[in-house]
Amino acid sequence: MSLELIHLHKEYASKTGDSPIVVLEDINYRVAAGQFVTFIGPSGCGKTTLLRIIAGLENVSSGRVVLRGEEITGQAGKVGLVFQEYALFPWRTTLENIEMGLEIRGTPKAERRPAALDYIRQFGLSGFEGHYPRELSGGMQQRVAIARTLVLNPRVVLMDEPFASLDSQTRNALQEFLVGIWQQRNETILFVTHNVDEAVFLSDRIVVLSQRPARIIRDFEVNLSKPRDRTSAACNDLRREILRVLGEQKVL
Repeated sequence: MSLELIHLHKEYASKTGDSPIVVLEDINYRVAAGQFVTFIGPSGCGKTTLLRIIAGLENVSSGRVVLRGEEITGQAGKVGLVFQEYALFPWRTTLENIEMGLEIRGTPKAERRPAALDYIRQFGLSGFEGHYPRELSGGMQQRVAIARTLVLNPRVVLMDEPFASLDSQTRNALQEFLVGIWQQRNETILFVTHNVDEAVFLSDRIVVLSQRPARIIRDFEVNLSKPRDRTSAACNDLRREILRVLGEQKVL
Protein backbone atom coordinates (compact mmCIF):
# COMPACT_ATOMS: atom_id res chain seq x y z
CA MET A 1 0.00 0.00 0.00
CA SER A 2 1.33 3.43 -0.88
CA LEU A 3 0.02 6.97 -0.79
CA GLU A 4 0.85 9.09 -3.82
CA LEU A 5 0.63 12.85 -4.18
CA ILE A 6 0.53 13.56 -7.90
CA HIS A 7 1.07 17.08 -9.26
CA LEU A 8 -0.88 18.69 -6.44
CA HIS A 9 -1.64 22.34 -7.04
CA LYS A 10 -3.75 24.53 -4.77
CA GLU A 11 -4.70 28.15 -5.23
CA TYR A 12 -7.27 30.53 -3.80
CA ALA A 13 -9.00 33.39 -5.54
CA SER A 14 -7.74 36.79 -4.42
CA LYS A 15 -10.30 38.88 -2.53
CA THR A 16 -8.92 41.99 -4.23
CA GLY A 17 -9.35 40.60 -7.72
CA ASP A 18 -5.63 40.25 -8.30
CA SER A 19 -3.90 37.06 -9.41
CA PRO A 20 -4.85 33.89 -7.48
CA ILE A 21 -2.90 33.06 -4.34
CA VAL A 22 -0.93 29.89 -5.04
CA VAL A 23 -0.34 27.76 -1.92
CA LEU A 24 0.92 24.43 -3.29
CA GLU A 25 2.83 24.10 -6.54
CA ASP A 26 3.32 20.73 -8.25
CA ILE A 27 3.74 18.56 -5.14
CA ASN A 28 4.80 15.04 -6.12
CA TYR A 29 5.58 12.48 -3.45
CA ARG A 30 5.14 8.79 -2.67
CA VAL A 31 4.78 7.45 0.87
CA ALA A 32 5.42 3.74 1.34
CA ALA A 33 3.24 1.68 3.66
CA GLY A 34 4.24 1.99 7.30
CA GLN A 35 6.49 5.02 6.83
CA PHE A 36 6.57 7.96 9.23
CA VAL A 37 6.99 11.06 7.04
CA THR A 38 7.29 14.57 8.43
CA PHE A 39 6.69 17.78 6.48
CA ILE A 40 8.54 20.82 7.75
CA GLY A 41 8.71 24.35 6.38
CA PRO A 42 7.89 28.00 7.05
CA SER A 43 4.66 29.19 8.62
CA GLY A 44 1.97 29.75 6.04
CA CYS A 45 3.67 27.70 3.32
CA GLY A 46 0.75 25.28 3.01
CA LYS A 47 1.58 22.32 5.27
CA THR A 48 -1.85 22.23 6.92
CA THR A 49 -3.56 22.79 3.57
CA LEU A 50 -1.67 19.76 2.23
CA LEU A 51 -2.93 17.57 5.10
CA ARG A 52 -6.48 18.83 4.67
CA ILE A 53 -6.38 17.93 0.96
CA ILE A 54 -5.10 14.43 1.75
CA ALA A 55 -7.85 14.06 4.37
CA GLY A 56 -10.49 15.06 1.81
CA LEU A 57 -11.46 18.15 3.83
CA GLU A 58 -10.38 20.55 1.11
CA ASN A 59 -10.50 20.36 -2.67
CA VAL A 60 -7.34 20.47 -4.73
CA SER A 61 -7.18 22.89 -7.67
CA SER A 62 -5.48 20.22 -9.78
CA GLY A 63 -3.67 16.94 -9.22
CA ARG A 64 -4.61 13.77 -7.36
CA VAL A 65 -4.17 11.98 -4.05
CA VAL A 66 -4.05 8.22 -4.65
CA LEU A 67 -4.17 5.50 -2.00
CA ARG A 68 -3.71 1.87 -3.03
CA GLY A 69 -4.30 2.91 -6.62
CA GLU A 70 -7.62 4.57 -5.76
CA GLU A 71 -8.12 8.32 -5.74
CA ILE A 72 -9.10 9.66 -2.33
CA THR A 73 -12.33 11.64 -2.40
CA GLY A 74 -12.90 12.19 1.32
CA GLN A 75 -14.59 8.86 1.96
CA ALA A 76 -14.73 8.01 5.65
CA GLY A 77 -12.36 5.43 7.07
CA LYS A 78 -9.43 5.89 4.75
CA VAL A 79 -7.62 8.74 6.49
CA GLY A 80 -7.59 9.89 10.11
CA LEU A 81 -6.59 13.40 11.18
CA VAL A 82 -5.24 14.46 14.58
CA PHE A 83 -5.43 18.21 15.20
CA GLN A 84 -3.21 20.47 17.28
CA GLU A 85 -6.21 21.68 19.30
CA TYR A 86 -7.27 18.17 20.46
CA ALA A 87 -10.85 18.91 19.22
CA LEU A 88 -12.41 16.90 22.05
CA PHE A 89 -16.07 17.41 22.91
CA PRO A 90 -16.21 18.96 26.40
CA TRP A 91 -19.56 17.34 27.23
CA ARG A 92 -18.25 13.84 26.51
CA THR A 93 -16.08 11.76 28.82
CA THR A 94 -12.77 10.18 27.83
CA LEU A 95 -14.57 6.95 26.96
CA GLU A 96 -17.32 8.73 25.04
CA ASN A 97 -14.82 10.86 23.08
CA ILE A 98 -12.87 7.80 21.98
CA GLU A 99 -16.11 6.03 21.03
CA MET A 100 -17.45 8.93 19.02
CA GLY A 101 -16.10 8.02 15.57
CA LEU A 102 -17.30 4.46 15.95
CA GLU A 103 -20.69 5.76 17.07
CA ILE A 104 -20.95 7.99 13.99
CA ARG A 105 -19.95 5.03 11.84
CA GLY A 106 -22.87 3.09 13.30
CA THR A 107 -20.85 0.54 15.26
CA PRO A 108 -23.11 -1.07 17.91
CA LYS A 109 -22.37 -0.11 21.50
CA ALA A 110 -21.59 -3.72 22.35
CA GLU A 111 -18.67 -3.55 19.89
CA ARG A 112 -17.47 0.02 20.26
CA ARG A 113 -17.33 0.06 24.06
CA PRO A 114 -14.77 -2.81 24.37
CA ALA A 115 -12.71 -1.28 21.54
CA ALA A 116 -12.60 2.10 23.28
CA LEU A 117 -11.75 0.51 26.64
CA ASP A 118 -8.88 -1.38 25.01
CA TYR A 119 -7.44 1.90 23.72
CA ILE A 120 -7.85 3.48 27.13
CA ARG A 121 -5.72 0.67 28.54
CA GLN A 122 -3.11 0.87 25.79
CA PHE A 123 -2.84 4.66 26.07
CA GLY A 124 -2.37 4.73 29.84
CA LEU A 125 -5.75 6.33 30.51
CA SER A 126 -7.19 3.69 32.84
CA GLY A 127 -8.99 5.33 35.74
CA PHE A 128 -9.94 8.36 33.63
CA GLU A 129 -12.73 6.74 31.59
CA GLY A 130 -15.37 9.00 33.18
CA HIS A 131 -13.34 12.22 33.22
CA TYR A 132 -14.20 15.19 31.00
CA PRO A 133 -11.53 16.99 28.91
CA ARG A 134 -11.31 19.88 31.41
CA GLU A 135 -10.26 17.34 34.05
CA LEU A 136 -7.34 16.01 31.97
CA SER A 137 -3.85 17.38 31.41
CA GLY A 138 -2.86 18.56 27.93
CA GLY A 139 -0.87 15.41 27.33
CA MET A 140 -3.76 13.19 28.36
CA GLN A 141 -6.17 15.13 26.14
CA GLN A 142 -3.89 14.59 23.16
CA ARG A 143 -3.66 10.86 23.92
CA VAL A 144 -7.47 10.77 23.90
CA ALA A 145 -7.49 12.56 20.54
CA ILE A 146 -4.97 10.12 19.06
CA ALA A 147 -6.88 7.13 20.45
CA ARG A 148 -10.13 8.47 18.96
CA THR A 149 -8.44 8.52 15.54
CA LEU A 150 -6.65 5.16 15.74
CA VAL A 151 -9.66 3.23 17.04
CA LEU A 152 -11.15 3.73 13.56
CA ASN A 153 -8.18 1.88 12.00
CA PRO A 154 -7.55 4.42 9.22
CA ARG A 155 -5.17 3.45 6.42
CA VAL A 156 -3.23 6.71 6.83
CA VAL A 157 -2.89 8.90 9.94
CA LEU A 158 -2.34 12.65 9.48
CA MET A 159 -1.04 14.69 12.43
CA ASP A 160 -1.03 18.49 12.26
CA GLU A 161 1.43 19.77 14.90
CA PRO A 162 -0.26 17.65 17.58
CA PHE A 163 2.27 18.48 20.32
CA ALA A 164 2.89 22.16 19.56
CA SER A 165 0.92 23.52 22.52
CA LEU A 166 2.56 21.27 25.12
CA ASP A 167 5.49 22.00 27.41
CA SER A 168 8.82 20.48 26.35
CA GLN A 169 8.80 17.65 28.92
CA THR A 170 5.27 16.53 28.01
CA ARG A 171 6.06 16.95 24.33
CA ASN A 172 9.11 14.69 24.58
CA ALA A 173 7.12 12.09 26.51
CA LEU A 174 4.35 12.05 23.87
CA GLN A 175 6.89 11.79 21.06
CA GLU A 176 8.27 8.67 22.74
CA PHE A 177 4.72 7.38 23.28
CA LEU A 178 3.87 7.94 19.60
CA VAL A 179 6.99 6.09 18.43
CA GLY A 180 6.01 3.14 20.63
CA ILE A 181 2.45 3.06 19.28
CA TRP A 182 3.69 3.41 15.69
CA GLN A 183 6.15 0.53 16.11
CA GLN A 184 3.37 -1.71 17.46
CA ARG A 185 0.86 -0.87 14.72
CA ASN A 186 3.09 0.00 11.74
CA GLU A 187 0.81 2.90 10.78
CA THR A 188 1.50 5.11 7.81
CA ILE A 189 1.84 8.56 9.38
CA LEU A 190 2.16 11.99 7.79
CA PHE A 191 3.22 14.51 10.41
CA VAL A 192 3.52 18.31 10.27
CA THR A 193 5.79 20.24 12.61
CA HIS A 194 7.90 23.41 12.85
CA ASN A 195 10.24 21.68 15.29
CA VAL A 196 13.38 20.22 13.69
CA ASP A 197 14.29 18.22 16.82
CA GLU A 198 10.85 16.61 16.77
CA ALA A 199 11.16 15.75 13.08
CA VAL A 200 14.57 14.12 13.59
CA PHE A 201 13.39 12.10 16.59
CA LEU A 202 10.23 10.75 14.95
CA SER A 203 10.68 10.37 11.24
CA ASP A 204 11.71 7.87 8.59
CA ARG A 205 11.75 10.70 6.06
CA ILE A 206 11.72 14.47 6.46
CA VAL A 207 10.33 16.54 3.59
CA VAL A 208 11.37 20.21 3.56
CA LEU A 209 8.92 22.57 1.87
CA SER A 210 9.76 25.97 0.43
CA GLN A 211 8.08 29.23 1.19
CA ARG A 212 4.68 29.70 -0.43
CA PRO A 213 3.89 28.48 -2.95
CA ALA A 214 5.15 25.29 -1.32
CA ARG A 215 7.44 23.03 -3.34
CA ILE A 216 9.49 20.09 -2.12
CA ILE A 217 13.10 21.25 -1.88
CA ARG A 218 14.68 18.33 0.05
CA ASP A 219 13.72 14.82 1.07
CA PHE A 220 15.87 13.47 3.89
CA GLU A 221 15.95 9.73 4.55
CA VAL A 222 16.57 9.07 8.26
CA ASN A 223 18.40 5.76 8.59
CA LEU A 224 18.61 5.76 12.38
CA SER A 225 17.13 3.07 14.63
CA LYS A 226 14.28 3.88 17.02
CA PRO A 227 13.99 4.86 19.79
CA ARG A 228 16.63 7.51 19.11
CA ASP A 229 19.10 9.31 21.30
CA ARG A 230 18.18 12.97 20.81
CA THR A 231 21.74 14.06 21.61
CA SER A 232 23.61 11.56 19.44
CA ALA A 233 26.14 12.77 16.87
CA ALA A 234 24.02 11.36 14.03
CA CYS A 235 20.90 13.22 15.17
CA ASN A 236 22.87 16.43 15.62
CA ASP A 237 24.43 16.13 12.16
CA LEU A 238 21.02 15.65 10.56
CA ARG A 239 19.54 18.50 12.59
CA ARG A 240 22.30 20.87 11.41
CA GLU A 241 21.78 19.90 7.76
CA ILE A 242 18.00 20.47 7.96
CA LEU A 243 18.55 23.81 9.67
CA ARG A 244 21.00 24.75 6.93
CA VAL A 245 18.42 24.00 4.23
CA LEU A 246 15.75 25.91 6.11
CA GLY A 247 18.16 28.79 6.66
CA GLU A 248 18.68 29.05 2.92
CA GLN A 249 14.91 29.51 2.66
CA LYS A 250 15.08 32.25 5.31
CA VAL A 251 12.26 30.59 7.22
CA LEU A 252 13.71 30.51 10.76
